[in-house]
Amino acid sequence: MDRIKFSIIAAAMAAGALTGCGSDDGITTPALADATIVKIDSGTVQGASDNSVITFKGIPYAAPPVGPLRWQPPQAAAAWSGIRPAQTFGHDCMQLPMSSDAAPSSGQVPDEDCLVMNVWRPTNPTLKKLPVVVWIYGGGGVNGSSASAVYDGSQFARQDVILVSFNYRLGRFGFFGHPALTKENPSGLLGNYGFMDQLAALKWVQRNIAAFGGDAGNVTVFGESAGGFAVHVLMTSPLSNGLFNRAIAESGGGRVAFVPGRRLHETGPNGLPSGEQVGVTFAATVGITGEDASALAALRALPATTIVSGLNMGTLGSNFNTFSNTMIDGQLIVDEPGKIYQAGSAKKVPLIVGATSLDLSFATATTMDQALAPFAPANRAAALAAYDPQGTGNVSVVAARIASDQVMVEPARFVAQTLSAQGSPVYEYRFSYVAASIRNQVSGAPHASELPYVFNTLSASYGTAVTSQDQQMAQLTNNYWIAFAKTGNPNSPGLPQWSPYDAKSDALLDLSVGGATQTSTQPDPWKTGLDLIQQLN
Repeated sequence: MDRIKFSIIAAAMAAGALTGCGSDDGITTPALADATIVKIDSGTVQGASDNSVITFKGIPYAAPPVGPLRWQPPQAAAAWSGIRPAQTFGHDCMQLPMSSDAAPSSGQVPDEDCLVMNVWRPTNPTLKKLPVVVWIYGGGGVNGSSASAVYDGSQFARQDVILVSFNYRLGRFGFFGHPALTKENPSGLLGNYGFMDQLAALKWVQRNIAAFGGDAGNVTVFGESAGGFAVHVLMTSPLSNGLFNRAIAESGGGRVAFVPGRRLHETGPNGLPSGEQVGVTFAATVGITGEDASALAALRALPATTIVSGLNMGTLGSNFNTFSNTMIDGQLIVDEPGKIYQAGSAKKVPLIVGATSLDLSFATATTMDQALAPFAPANRAAALAAYDPQGTGNVSVVAARIASDQVMVEPARFVAQTLSAQGSPVYEYRFSYVAASIRNQVSGAPHASELPYVFNTLSASYGTAVTSQDQQMAQLTNNYWIAFAKTGNPNSPGLPQWSPYDAKSDALLDLSVGGATQTSTQPDPWKTGLDLIQQLN
């Protein structure tokens, strides 16, 4: 990287692009135009060019949400003069990193000053206006980083698609309610600060992407897990109108939020504490009581590490009483996404939606009776036949499949069914492919395992163990996503046909372990079990 950065700076200096004295923050004075230099609404940035791709990293899209801006909607980034270097990633948002993360950060230090943007674009585009994809990372709302090597956007850029990624606030920084915050800003946006950041990032794209050669009228928003759920929020929020033209939700559910029924101000079903009540409980754990301005000042004065307090994906359960996660706030999130989909009030845009074949599960059953307990007694025999057709009696496998279908797989089908019936083009997939190096270790494609295939960045996950079949599947998956970004239809010459979802055929595209030759649109073989799950959901 140092060699690349040096060569870029040297070339720019030789061309007269960098003149004048550098300031203390590394910003220099621009003179002549350069392909790596772009002027946006807050100033001029200089990226790095390497192997037919120009990358811009760490561009502020909002002011640092620190001090009095902690738990405030994102504010405008400060303008700068001269050229701001944009060749290294900014801070990850404040969190306790997980070593087992499917897309770990590239070593960025977590900090509250983290609202930054990254852009990958082709050096020599063949299109006048480039389609844009905007990536939202997953991580349960408590972990995640746009600096992961898995999320490198180079393969999109090499096929004339601009990829944009960004950081958004996490954990108690991103999702936090408290009566003192409501009193401070009674009619404003509250609680879901991470989603507010996402809206700010999409607005930044609308204002600035043309400067990078992008088409602000052809934007695809996509995300996985918590990022996939964020796509459902954006699809159903009245505040995201006009900010994107198509969407892809990977393993994002689609019916309910992380904590179904959680509201910012009111107690939820079965006495579920409101976000404000959860915030009061957290404040009490750090010795802060009261609901006035002094309590809020004390909360904003807390060290960032105290607010994290060990919270990450591995400790979500033990932090249930002190971390609200996403909340129905009445403005940004007006209800559970599933209800808005059913009401016909979601965005009318093309959508890809799906899950992996061994997706996220929170199964705790230790007996088959416990695994089948969610089903009505009259349906348990049918459920057992659907989920253990060979009669193995393997409780852990059956329970995991049932739980995974309930949380991820059936909700994806529900979204496909609902929106396709309303006339929107929807393409459902199931990612079943398992890397050759781990096929003897897992019985299906785990949650998030599609990510290095979508981005075509397999080496970031599997190093030198990547096989030619693995690479073919990565190219196939990446090409589907790219075709969809360009036209709203994932089909293009050379790809197996992917038919739009239709409830009569209940067909989806199975990205199969057999590779490209077995990837095809087919009636969902899991239909019987999913129909039973649909009755539960």
